[in-house]
Amino acid sequence: MKILNIALLLLFTGLTSCNKWLDLRPEDGIIRQEFWKTKEDVQSAVIGCYSALLNSPPGVSDKPLADYLFMWGELRADMVTPGPNASQDEINVANVNILPTNAVCNWAAFYRVINYCNTVIDLAPGVLESDPTFKQKDLDAYLSEALAIRAYLYFTLARTFGEVPLKLTATLSDKDNFQIPKSSQEEVLKQVAKDLELAESKAVLTYNNNAADKGRITKYTINAIQADVYLWLNDYQKALDACDKVINSGNYNLISANDAWFTTVFANGNSTESIFEFQYDRQNLNAFYQMFLQRPRFLASGRVMEEVFMVDYNDPENVDYRGDRASVVAADNFIYKYVGLNRANRKSLEESDTHWFVYRYADVLLMKAEALNELNRGDDALLLIEEVRKRANALALTERTPADSDKETITDYILEERAREFAFEGKRWFDVLRNARRNNYARMDILISMAAYSAPADKQQSILAKYQDKNSHYLPIYLYELQTNKALVQNPFYE
Repeated sequence: MKILNIALLLLFTGLTSCNKWLDLRPEDGIIRQEFWKTKEDVQSAVIGCYSALLNSPPGVSDKPLADYLFMWGELRADMVTPGPNASQDEINVANVNILPTNAVCNWAAFYRVINYCNTVIDLAPGVLESDPTFKQKDLDAYLSEALAIRAYLYFTLARTFGEVPLKLTATLSDKDNFQIPKSSQEEVLKQVAKDLELAESKAVLTYNNNAADKGRITKYTINAIQADVYLWLNDYQKALDACDKVINSGNYNLISANDAWFTTVFANGNSTESIFEFQYDRQNLNAFYQMFLQRPRFLASGRVMEEVFMVDYNDPENVDYRGDRASVVAADNFIYKYVGLNRANRKSLEESDTHWFVYRYADVLLMKAEALNELNRGDDALLLIEEVRKRANALALTERTPADSDKETITDYILEERAREFAFEGKRWFDVLRNARRNNYARMDILISMAAYSAPADKQQSILAKYQDKNSHYLPIYLYELQTNKALVQNPFYE
């Protein structure tokens, strides 16, 4: 959390032919006295926040943020298994053998970006006085971006660790207070909801460019995050309202699945299904090629094709287009979503520019279905599930036909469809945990069942016993943070 004098000067360079919008060129050595004078300084600082979502700063040895998003959302779930190049820390997380010394629990990359956002929020308003060409509407738009990015990161931290320090002011000096205690998960989520409401009131609808609309925060990005947050807060009407704002915008639609669907949605990115994506490009490649293919740290679990997407042995041409050669290569369980060029060919290392997908339109439809089901509108929820399934050619083998009033089975159906739709997008653990914990863990069974699927046979009983303790559903605070912030107390399960 201790980040001093953030000043990332990152310049827009125009849009390239491949429809990417960032050219990341940080310049070192810019101090506060020389910065925060012009609207261009504010613009550069905001783009610095986006840059930090993609990369660690020069000289910082850490994994990219998307790496943590993948691990925190997938490693403890049932669709990923450690690959031949997984670290011992990653294996230990997958096996639920997690200690506070495990580097997967390092939240520094998140608080680094949070501090960048805090710096924009604190210092950008002062530029109105020094630059007469900087207008209030421009400031509002930049503040909306910083507030929403910060909110998304705190939302992720709260879902992952439960209780985390909530710092809403910038760290600018060695004199700042670094001894900050944890806030409860509910306090963090309520602050996130508050920030998103403020961000929504200031947000732009469009940047008048497709790639920017998918790679920067718009009002509809905020609405998608809001829907997710309200589901965690069990406020289903607000979740429904947030989903409807996205749906009623008319800006998004599902693309019918065919052989070109994978390339359009995933290999190229920024499709009409996209709401918010981390914008990698040929000048700023992602880490996925090595992560999933060259030296694979993670593989799809064996159940993904057999039990999630399933196979029609009577008709090999009848496939769920989200399965083989889209999410996974069935023959060897390689994760394909981030390395494929099309259904037949992979990208090369030099072409490894596939985005990280934060929110897609199908996510909004299925979050709406979840809210509707909790509001006892199961018939409407089932229609949305069918809409997502139909465009993907989901197999009849995976279809369920619950009664409209069978809330529990509809919940299971939504989770199964989310597993197919968002395979390896860092959502599976959070989806199951969110539904398991509802109504004082009335559905603990779905989390335990997931653990039983994924646990190695010799560790299954130990893992199932651990998960009976609700505190085990959150990661421990990394030991380094405990050593440097004496106000922190370790999460209860790991004391």
